[in-house]
Amino acid sequence: MSTEVALPPAEGTQDAPWHRLDRRMLLIRPVLDLVRSLPVLLGALLFGHGESWQWVGLAFTAIAVCTGVSHVLTSRYRITATQVEWHTGLLLRKQRAIPRDRIRTVDVTSEPKHRLFSLAAARIGTGRHSNTGSRHKDELVLDAVTIAEAQRLRTLLLHRKEVEAPAAAATPPEQLVAAVDKKWLRYAPFTLSGLAVVGAAVGTVYHFAHELHFDPVRFSLVQAVVGHFAETPAWLSLALAAVGLLVVVSLLSVAGYVLSFWNFRLTREPAGTLHVRRGLITTRSVSIEEERLRGVEIREPLPLRLAGGARCVAIAAGLREGKGADKGGGLLLPPAPLARAHEVVAEVLGEDPAATPLTRHPRRALYRRLSRAVTGVLLLAAALFALARLGPLPDWPWQVALLLLPFAALVGWDRYRGLGHAFTGRYLVTRSGSLDRGTAAVRCDGMTGVVVERSYFQRRAGLVTVIAPVAAGKGHYRVLDVGEPDGLALADRAVPGLLTPFLTGQRDRG
Repeated sequence: MSTEVALPPAEGTQDAPWHRLDRRMLLIRPVLDLVRSLPVLLGALLFGHGESWQWVGLAFTAIAVCTGVSHVLTSRYRITATQVEWHTGLLLRKQRAIPRDRIRTVDVTSEPKHRLFSLAAARIGTGRHSNTGSRHKDELVLDAVTIAEAQRLRTLLLHRKEVEAPAAAATPPEQLVAAVDKKWLRYAPFTLSGLAVVGAAVGTVYHFAHELHFDPVRFSLVQAVVGHFAETPAWLSLALAAVGLLVVVSLLSVAGYVLSFWNFRLTREPAGTLHVRRGLITTRSVSIEEERLRGVEIREPLPLRLAGGARCVAIAAGLREGKGADKGGGLLLPPAPLARAHEVVAEVLGEDPAATPLTRHPRRALYRRLSRAVTGVLLLAAALFALARLGPLPDWPWQVALLLLPFAALVGWDRYRGLGHAFTGRYLVTRSGSLDRGTAAVRCDGMTGVVVERSYFQRRAGLVTVIAPVAAGKGHYRVLDVGEPDGLALADRAVPGLLTPFLTGQRDRG
């Protein structure tokens, strides 16, 4: 028997009551563990008949189920004046404790398995990440507790306010900041989230067909479709395939939008907390303390920008930055009209620094973006041309690559057109990107410093990149390819006095 201890128990915690996970989870956890072990179980039953290793697969499945049941029966937790303590395990006992002053997030998620019995999973996190990317050391998951208990934990740990009777406690009034509108569904196809689903589905089907040596063309329906495309002109086949793909991707994107943002509500609580609720099948509740808010970012991917839409994301300490705004905890507004995104920014921050007119960057930044975009396409075309001359490839790939030159130049020009920065009040505003444009407004008092970078080519062009490190969001936000005098002045203004010795020395040498 081994024991893992994160922190020793705090003094004066003997009277703090212990709580256990809801026993109704015992009706769910064994089924989930059995489903996870299904490949091993099926392999043992189908291919291990009469073999000694068949019992190994059955034993593995039994151990997995028993471990899940043991976790539910032995897990217990308590909230003391200084920390959150959690104990679990029968043979392998684990004990953890998280200081309450380090707690930054309490995410409440209710998946379909929880909603069957009105349960939820409460994730108590410190907002820190280990170098390995694992969150297990910085996140405590209570799976599962009642919804009332999860809300009590959120109020107690984030608002630092005791709730004596969750069922009888009066719900504090909330101020509605934003709610989803059914008209916003028109922006769903422009998120292209359905494209990832189609790609994953095609990849999975191809993988299994390849592994099982199965030819889908043997189906009569597939044969009819293939024969129809073989008899039609190539350009018409490509057009029909593109239209079909567009319809499927649009439908899947709309479905994904509904599943993720159904009943989306952003409210402000009297305790100074922004509260986000969303989800249809899996519901999620996230709290963002306004005192930990370091700014906001308006994200405009190219398809969504062409439709006049945008997303709004909070830059706050302690929130996980997911792959995309939807997966992270800082989403303040789903894909919606750009004007509504600016209204949410003004409501959350009390002003809208993201709407400030931005200073354009020098024309030398345009030349850098055009040269980088065009050079990448030329190198690709040269590589394909060399392969064509050596024999492995035909000539048309490098010819198609050359046709991409105008599009590459257009992207480079659009990247320059999107560059801009401003300094307004307490906020440093920076905008960049073309395919995924973002406008970030970062509070200067939330910066941990300022970094001025110059590459060899930037020095030749008289440009610099100013980096604003922030202990929130992406971790840093860049003002790309700004003129050297303007960049140094901007950095000195953002963090007054930090660069003064360097600027004074530069003027003395001048």
